Amino acid sequence: MAKASQNIVQQYFKRVFDDYTVLVQVNPATYQGLELIIHPGGKVEKTKMQYDDEIFEDLAADEFEPASALEFNLHLKGLTGKE
Repeated sequence: MAKASQNIVQQYFKRVFDDYTVLVQVNPATYQGLELIIHPGGKVEKTKMQYDDEIFEDLAADEFEPASALEFNLHLKGLTGKE
């Protein structure tokens, strides 16, 4: 039988700043996630994160919008062709 955490659908968020973009992945069951900062030219910084139960309110307050898993994973795997 599969563990419950394996059946969790990650949630993705995005905010575009003047010269970089931040993409956020959040596991809504454990509040673990990954933050990607995409710099001009395509360089990607990856940071593992442990959020708290207020992460969704924090993201909304910081004007993050829902994003796609595809966009997040293309940047994570370096498949955007921008570097």
